[in-house]
Amino acid sequence: MTSSPSPDWLDPRVRSLPPSPTLAMNELSLSLMAAGREVYRLGFGQSPFPVPEEVVESLRRHAHAKDYLPVRGLPALREAVADHVTRHLGFRYDPGQVIVGPGTKELLFLTQLAIEADEVLIPSPSWVSYEPHARLAGREVTWLPTRRADRWHLDPEVLRHHCRQAPSRRRVLVLNYPNNPNGATMPPDRLQAIASVARENRLLILADEIYALVDHAGTHTSIATFYPEGTLVTNGLSKWCSAGGWRLGTMLVPGELGWLGDALATLASETYSCVSAPIQHAAVTAYRGSPAIDAYLRQVRRLLAALGRHTAQRLMDAGLDLDPPDGGFYVFPDAASFAESLGARDIATAPAFCDRLLQDTGVAVLPGSAFGRPAEEFTFRLSYVDFDGAAALSAAERVAIDQPLGQAFLREHCDRTLTGLDLLAEWVSAPVGVRP
Repeated sequence: MTSSPSPDWLDPRVRSLPPSPTLAMNELSLSLMAAGREVYRLGFGQSPFPVPEEVVESLRRHAHAKDYLPVRGLPALREAVADHVTRHLGFRYDPGQVIVGPGTKELLFLTQLAIEADEVLIPSPSWVSYEPHARLAGREVTWLPTRRADRWHLDPEVLRHHCRQAPSRRRVLVLNYPNNPNGATMPPDRLQAIASVARENRLLILADEIYALVDHAGTHTSIATFYPEGTLVTNGLSKWCSAGGWRLGTMLVPGELGWLGDALATLASETYSCVSAPIQHAAVTAYRGSPAIDAYLRQVRRLLAALGRHTAQRLMDAGLDLDPPDGGFYVFPDAASFAESLGARDIATAPAFCDRLLQDTGVAVLPGSAFGRPAEEFTFRLSYVDFDGAAALSAAERVAIDQPLGQAFLREHCDRTLTGLDLLAEWVSAPVGVRP
């Protein structure tokens, strides 16, 4: 008999929490590769491109920085973020309205802890961590239905109808676009309509706009444009600057929600204290920008747009149902048309689909059930970024900016992604009894 604490000491909210599906898939893929398996890593959404060299050089120059920085962030960084938002997104925040944290994930979670809300509303499908954040904070979660035919966009009337069921409830709406997992962005008229409903019902909106600058057309519109007084906007270095492992995120807090910004700063002071000093100094360079960083962003968008179009077309040609992405590096196919043949192979759920696909082909994707969809629906998220981003970026720079990056270019420089797509297409469409 042991005298040490036992597992029943765990809080029930933690005890029932599985690991993040995206991180779990990444670790499984790495372990299979270490064991000698060929794995096409289309399940983990990490930008493949290098961090811009001048940002890396700034990190080198500031490696000696060792002091604790202000909880809300380095003043020069907060000023640079505010200027960056004005340049790229077209609306203004004061540097005092910027909070810097160790990734947007931490800032979103601390917001859930800070507020006293009755309900958190999440459109389905949405990123895997929003629901666990709310559950850990003791919040009730409601998944709002969306339709594949509507590109999985939140319908303002669905939101209005839900809010009318109990109008006095305090509600938080989590909105992410360009969307993870489906790559779709929100048109301005839809955002304006959602903002109108939010204002009518005094909703707090958590706008996770981490993919804003990798909108393929470079035309992202923030919902804060239409509902600034009730919207918190998060962004960070992980997607547009390809620095996910640096763990630096930002939150924009409007003046009307200054009390919440103060509460978040208090929570930060008692948890992470401040973001790593060298990272913050380097981030100043990233957010201040330069002609070279602007050119880098144009090439990143160009590559992702070309590869996203090819990915969607390859899968549609194979019989899967999906739309080309508007931003980010994801598509969200539906294999419903193969339900009968998959059933004959004893595959009845999206998790089983993804498990068998990985076993049979080495292609790793994530089931739609990880993003709030029913397990029996054959949706899955595919991240089309398993390629050498540095080499592809260098090659793209040698092609005139007004020239397309065609299939020959993609086959040469993004071949692992294209091979994974081919294996997936052959596997899902294989006749019953035939192993691709």
